[in-house]
Amino acid sequence: MQIIVKKNILIIGNLGYVGSKLTEMIDYKKFSVYGLDIGLFQNKTIYKNLKEKNIKQYYCDVRNLNDKILANKQIVIYLAAISNDPMGQKFKKITYDINYKTTVRVAKLAKKLGTECFVFASSCSVYGSYGNKSKKENFKLNPLTVYAKSKIYSEKALKKIASKNFKVFSLRFATACGESSRLRLDLVLNDFVFSALYNKEIKILSDGKPFRPLIDVRDMSRAIIFCFDYEKIKKNYLCVNTGSNSWNFTVLQLAQKVSKVLGNIPLKVLAERPSDKRSYKVNFDAFKQIAPNNYPKMKIDDTILNLKKKMILKKINKEDLIRLNILDKRIKEKFIKA
Repeated sequence: MQIIVKKNILIIGNLGYVGSKLTEMIDYKKFSVYGLDIGLFQNKTIYKNLKEKNIKQYYCDVRNLNDKILANKQIVIYLAAISNDPMGQKFKKITYDINYKTTVRVAKLAKKLGTECFVFASSCSVYGSYGNKSKKENFKLNPLTVYAKSKIYSEKALKKIASKNFKVFSLRFATACGESSRLRLDLVLNDFVFSALYNKEIKILSDGKPFRPLIDVRDMSRAIIFCFDYEKIKKNYLCVNTGSNSWNFTVLQLAQKVSKVLGNIPLKVLAERPSDKRSYKVNFDAFKQIAPNNYPKMKIDDTILNLKKKMILKKINKEDLIRLNILDKRIKEKFIKA
């Protein structure tokens, strides 16, 4: 009888938007899963994630993570982040602390304690804005926000730390979207679906021309799971755009798609508002070549319909699902130190 030795995975930020979906998709027969989260969004759920009962949970601020928690974890996934541009702009210090400084500290400590694989959730926002040409990994970076800069700093530091026995994956994710038990409504597609269902109207607070690449959280999770086979990857450090070429949309195209799928919901473009300078198309050929079996599978119509299905399970208070609102409140309550 063959004895299966499970690898230990630590998901830092497992009770967030992406982490919640990832924990639904991991094969628990192959891995022992541990979670670390401060619990900012622990109770902000739209449905129960039954798989979370399989996780050994640690509660603490990632900035206080210690040797005991990291010890004997072959794979560490770093999802903890001040996770969008408005949050980063308002809380610059904590953004750099968590998204950059703590990322590097945790990676160095994990390497010291024998971790073999470190997965970092980076972002395509590092490309910022310039031209309509799809950005490849070797293109010049043009970050426009604190959030984007924090991701670049981490990428550069992690590349230096990576080694034969400590492989690092920096996944430059497209803009997240799709249903998760801990839904976010400060993401463009998710917000459009909510507005269509609850307000019976979709408003675009600009001319709608900026480009955004998108990726469903299911496909984000598949990409992270691809990294679990790190022994098969020859490179010590892999930084790759993670998304699908067919999911590059303008904001207006996204709104039109949501409107059509959900029954021709009225659409209002507030073109007099300032145009968003963040606009980037991204090329995902490298990821498709590296991970053909984990390349995004979701169709955008299905993502929209899945969001609808979950959003109508119970009445949603939008303010509870805007990350900036919760972070602002919890900092004032001194639950988390800024």
